[in-house]
Amino acid sequence: MFHRRPIALDQLSPWTSISLARLAGIEGLSRALLVGIVPLIALDALGSKEMVSYAYLGGALFTLAITLNIGTLERLLSRRRVVTLGGLFLVLAAVLIHTGWGPMLALGIGMRSAAASIFSVCLSLYIMDYIGKRDLTRNESRRMVHAGAAWLIGPAAGVWMFERLAPGAAFWASALCALVMLAYFWWLRLGPDPVVRHARSRTANPLRGVVRYLGQPHLRIAYTITLSRSCYWVTLFVYGPIYVVEAGLPAWVAGLLLSGTSALLLLSPLVQRLADRVGIRHMIIAGLSLTGLSVIALGALGSSQPLGLVFWTTGALGGAILDVLGNIPFMRMVKRRERTAMTTVFSTWREGSELLTPALVAAVLWFGPFWVFYLLLGGMHLAAAASASFLPRRL
Repeated sequence: MFHRRPIALDQLSPWTSISLARLAGIEGLSRALLVGIVPLIALDALGSKEMVSYAYLGGALFTLAITLNIGTLERLLSRRRVVTLGGLFLVLAAVLIHTGWGPMLALGIGMRSAAASIFSVCLSLYIMDYIGKRDLTRNESRRMVHAGAAWLIGPAAGVWMFERLAPGAAFWASALCALVMLAYFWWLRLGPDPVVRHARSRTANPLRGVVRYLGQPHLRIAYTITLSRSCYWVTLFVYGPIYVVEAGLPAWVAGLLLSGTSALLLLSPLVQRLADRVGIRHMIIAGLSLTGLSVIALGALGSSQPLGLVFWTTGALGGAILDVLGNIPFMRMVKRRERTAMTTVFSTWREGSELLTPALVAAVLWFGPFWVFYLLLGGMHLAAAASASFLPRRL
């Protein structure tokens, strides 16, 4: 029988949310340091966008296998050890990607993504266990500010270290951040913070919950929103640096693009206030529409051009809105007794986007130019915006 949550835990201090936000920021910095480097290394090692897409597709399959078995991992280990495993994946991924060899590169990409998925699932469960529904928007805003700071610094710093210091400097920095994240996590767990001390819920095998999840229309819409949002970010972080190079701009501009667009997450408090004023549903529709129209504009430009950076940025603004609010429909509408099973299913949006995006790119490149992919991605966002209009008005 599902146990009731103690009243004391419903009234946790703001420091609880800040601790989780800091943890997310450190983990994000570990990944952000390499985000502008990995696509360029992959393009240099593999020789074409199509082969880069296959490498990311192989990595996504590995990540999907891990994500669908997080419930099994937690039953065999525990949530704290699963988080630790994710941190170790980040360390190992940095080493494998640094080799620059095709198979190891794909495995490193997969481990890096799997680490993000593990952390996302476990953090979401901690949040829903101990942070009340009324505080979810504020908590997500705070978490996005910390993540925004990490992604503001990370991409540009990583490219700078790669070009100006030594090729391996960014990889070692990424591994060090992962170790710092693990140290902070265990300090919180062994310290006074009640959220990470004991898991109040257990993840279930998501395969048993897929049918149940798909049977709930509002949860399907929530998944469509997050899947679309994530497809844009995958496109930006994988093909954005390649776009910059193909437009004839230096590599440091790629780092600046990724850092600058990530800095938009610092607008999270403003997004929260606007959502309180006009409603979460309307803000989600606006974010999806802005990103969709921006990507379609990239497709209309055709070949890579410096002007395209403007549309990458406006698309990222829509993506930042969705980063703050995109998970709220799921968190508010999932039934309490089903939250553990449904969370693991919902969290496959990351793997879904990392499978769908390179698969679409590879398919498009079989019969047409790359810009056709932008039109497909933009259409996907506009369709998601239309589906979001069916969410409850009082979300």
